[in-house]
Amino acid sequence: MDDPAWLTAGEIIRRVRSGELDAQAAPRRHLDRIARLNGRTGAFVHVDGAATAAATGTLAGVGLAVKDTQPVAGMPWTFGSRKWRDRIAEVDAVPVARARACGAAILGKTNTPELAASVSTVNELFPPTQNPWREGVTPGGSSGGSAAAVAAGLCTIAFGDDMGGSIRIPSSCCGVVGLRPSRGVVPTELPDPVGLSCRGPLARSVGDLRLALAVMTGGTPAAAAGPGTLRVAVVRSSPVPVHPGCEEARERAERALVAAGHTVHAIPWDPMPVARSYQAVRPASVAIMPDDPQDYGEAAGRLIAAGRRLSAREYLEALRAGLDAARPVHRALADHDAILTPTLGLPPMRIPDVPSFLGDAWCAYTQFVLPVSFAGVPAVSVPAGMADGLPVGVQLVGRTLGDSRLLDLAEQLERADGFGFRAPPGWD
Repeated sequence: MDDPAWLTAGEIIRRVRSGELDAQAAPRRHLDRIARLNGRTGAFVHVDGAATAAATGTLAGVGLAVKDTQPVAGMPWTFGSRKWRDRIAEVDAVPVARARACGAAILGKTNTPELAASVSTVNELFPPTQNPWREGVTPGGSSGGSAAAVAAGLCTIAFGDDMGGSIRIPSSCCGVVGLRPSRGVVPTELPDPVGLSCRGPLARSVGDLRLALAVMTGGTPAAAAGPGTLRVAVVRSSPVPVHPGCEEARERAERALVAAGHTVHAIPWDPMPVARSYQAVRPASVAIMPDDPQDYGEAAGRLIAAGRRLSAREYLEALRAGLDAARPVHRALADHDAILTPTLGLPPMRIPDVPSFLGDAWCAYTQFVLPVSFAGVPAVSVPAGMADGLPVGVQLVGRTLGDSRLLDLAEQLERADGFGFRAPPGWD
């Protein structure tokens, strides 16, 4: 695609440096598309119509969208909550400041469920975000606005954050790539009481994840390399039911990895101990929110109240249990270079059918992403074809601080037939 709105960040940067493309070309196209098309998807909740990009820098000429959980100076910072409907951020989040300094145009803020506490993207302040592949279908959550913006060609890359799958879930639902980095490699100026949340990028290519991660960490983009011949652990079964479309995506990815020369070995997987831990840990993570739970929306208020009812001992026991239950992930990575799973246990669904947060059906949805969060290792969701006309993804998990090698493997899979981003119809 030659339309700047759809070019990868890598291609935009190359063309800007060579003089083939004006640094403002992609941001201008994105702003035009947002004005015309955002009403269809509700990805953006605030837009800077004067956003401009620099002509030099790691992200020169690139249009960036930022999830509304992260502050951008001069822009609303609502967390999807009526509690902060009038709050304006005074400073940039550290990764946002770095992206701005590297030449990116900060286009605006993307939608999130209140307090980022949902696997959909619905709140009281803004219209629900729609999946660009089908109206009425969830884009996932909680970084659903970021994923939808990338998939619909409304930005080049987007920033999100991931505590219990909030980058990987919407990446799978919208058919884009999304990276949860190793714990601690991307800085945050916001407190995280439970230590599980990570900021990370979403994009239309793995190469763009590599560029964005370097900017977010303040490093230099690692050169792409062949992953070599790897031992890959594969999750072929779970005690929690998995939708056939998600299983078929994993099977396609397994065949592609074998064809690329890797060896695969099945490993056991039991997500339920981690899920039970998260059902206590997640409410605890919002217990310190200011003022009365009734100042928030109904679901968020219930979550805050539940967190405040926990004793310190109950919380610490739940957190320890979750960290203990994630040890099989570390054991698998001691003997293997990577793990392959479906990203989700269920394909994208109608917005009214999205499982309630932390309920039984939610466990089926998040059964592959949540153990990885507790393990603290990097994971990337790669588009892996379709199920009933909607995107499905597979998750590749790597060793701690092995983000670059994990992205090498993801890039190899992305190039295989039937994998990688494809533009949803009707968004040309």
